[in-house]
Order: sequence, then C-alpha cells, then structure tokens
Amino acid sequence: MKAIVNAVLVMRDHLIPEGYLLIHEGKILDFGEMRGHPLPEGCEVIDAGGLFVGPGLIDIHTHASDRAFFIDDPVAVAQYHLRAGTTTVLPALYFSMDQQGWLDSIRILCAAMADPRCRNIGGLYMEGPYLNPKFGCDKENNPWRGPIDRAVYMPIIEAAKNLARVWAVAPERPNILEFVKDVKAANPNAVFSVAHSEAEPCHLEPLIPYGLRIGTHHTDATGTIEKYPEVKGVCVDEFVNYRRDVYAELICDSRGIHVDPFMLRLVRRIKGDDRLILISDAYAADGPTPPGYDGVTDINFDWAGEIAGSKLTLNVAMRNMMKHTGASIVDVFNHASYNPAQAVGFQDRGEIAVGKRADLVVTDFNMNIKTVMVEGEVQP
Repeated sequence: MKAIVNAVLVMRDHLIPEGYLLIHEGKILDFGEMRGHPLPEGCEVIDAGGLFVGPGLIDIHTHASDRAFFIDDPVAVAQYHLRAGTTTVLPALYFSMDQQGWLDSIRILCAAMADPRCRNIGGLYMEGPYLNPKFGCDKENNPWRGPIDRAVYMPIIEAAKNLARVWAVAPERPNILEFVKDVKAANPNAVFSVAHSEAEPCHLEPLIPYGLRIGTHHTDATGTIEKYPEVKGVCVDEFVNYRRDVYAELICDSRGIHVDPFMLRLVRRIKGDDRLILISDAYAADGPTPPGYDGVTDINFDWAGEIAGSKLTLNVAMRNMMKHTGASIVDVFNHASYNPAQAVGFQDRGEIAVGKRADLVVTDFNMNIKTVMVEGEVQP
C-alpha cells in the first residue's frame, strides 16, 4: 500500500488542501484531508511537498513527440508523453496514408501496446481516412479523395477492431453513413468525431445516433458556409457549439494561433467546462516557418506553409488554457483528464475517486510535472 501525503488534491469541482491519498493494488483506496488521520502501518509514504496531486492526463489526439511519430518509434513517443504526465494517450493515425499504411500502422501500435514501456497507450484515434480533402496539413497527398469504397475500408476497420476508440469523419462525404454503420458493427463502443469538414447540420444530425460525440480540433480545419450574400451560414463550429452532447477538442498553444484566445473564452462560455477537451495534436512536421510566425516554437508547419499540429504536451496546453482564459487548475484538469475519459469511454480513470485507477500526477501550479504514477507505480 502507498500513501501520498502533504498534497493539494485536485477534485472535479474543488481542492482538498493538506490532503492524503491511499493506493492499494493500483487503485485509489481512500483520500481526504489529513487532519491527523492515521496512515495504515507499513505503507510506503510519498510526500507531495505541498504540491497539487491530480488525475493523470488523457490525451485522446496526438500523433508524435517533438521529433518522431508514434508509428516510427512508439516506445520513445509514449515515454515522451508519459514524462509530461499523460498517463493515457490515443495515438492518432492520419488520412495521408494509403490502405497499406493504415494496416501497417495499426499492426505496429497493437504490438507496442503489449510493451510495458507503452503502458499509457490506451487505443487509437483514427483521423481519417474519409475527411474533406480541402482541409488539413499535407492535403495535397490525400489518397482518399475518391468515392467511399467498402472493399478498401473494411480491412482497416477489421484490423482496428476495438483498438480504435475514435473515428474522425467528414459527414458531408457521400455515403459516409455506410462507413459509420460498418464501424459500429465491428465495434459498438466506437465514438465518432467531425473533422476536416464543412458539413452543415443536415449532414451532422444523422450521425448523432451512431455516436458522433466530438468536434476534432474545434475551429481548426473547419469550413465556413455563406448561404446568401453577406450572410454567414451554419457549419461545423456552430453545430459543435450548439450541441450539448458534443465535446469540443481544443489545441491551446502559447500564442493562441490554433485557437485565438478570445475564441477560447467564447467557446468555454458556450460549451461549459464539462464539454471541453484539451489535446496536444503533436505532429512531427519539418516544414519551414512561414512569414509572420517568427519566434513561434510550439506549432509545426508543412512544406506548403500550412499549420501542421503542435509541439505541445498536454500539461503545457493546460498551462496555456489557464493563461488565455483564466480557467482554474480544477477546470483544466477536467479539460485534460475527466472530460476526455468520459468522451471516449474510460470509466476507470480521469478523476480522483475511490476505486479508480491510481493514474496520478504531482505538479506545481504552472503544470511542471514532478511525479507521474500509473496504476500506483511511480514512473522513472
């Protein structure tokens, strides 16, 4: 048994100062204010030094570390995110691969999940294959522009099976519902996300009963429709803002380039803190920095000058969210742990509660991670 003491526990809606937390067999056994509370005899004591102890971070959408993709070096990338407090990560696979690329990537990551060094990989995030070819980095190399073909996509669905927790789709693609139904037949627990899309509500609403639950990198790579001259139409962003049952992913970089700080505050006011999900969307692009972005260090660019994901880890995104919006440390732990857990079906983690996995981080207020625990084990 382990006991964490001298901690400020970060709960879902409050803080517990001078707190303690007991861990037994990888799960949270008890917690509360110390107040002279006797600890069980013989337990290992970990002194948090008055720092915050919160649930481990859950990054449902990231492709890479600061230099390599998951599929190229899954151990190194998994460890990179783990050191930053991400105790559960969903490696994202991207539409720029052909069918064989998808199959090879799924095989590589499935094998990696059996490696204890990749114990924080919790499944896959399928950013494609059927997105709108107008959007996204490397869009010039999109091999999925043609008609949706069941003979081509079924091997990918079958290979992914229950590993794929999220499938991103552009609902305006013709026959996308056939693809969605085949995914659900193979994995009834799959969640869908609208991504790289200029869909209107008439395209989006039919997917809600099948599990459309997330807006991928909200306000990034989404279309704008003008229904009449000088009249803005209703597109993906408006739909995600309106639907209470849809979570909004946010990439929160230091300069507010992916999402303007005012937009972050607006989305937060509309959606509420219980429907926001912070993601890193880290990507290993190596294009040159285009004019106007001098000094930007935490986002990437492709060779066409398009923004290509970030160089963030989730703890840094949390720090930026506090800076840009005034969110509290309680709020950003919900954005980066509880909300993503709920969105993709991790019912055993994402909060400090009795019986939950003891995936925990010790951090200061600026989200400088000091200690990471996975199922009660301190990570090197």
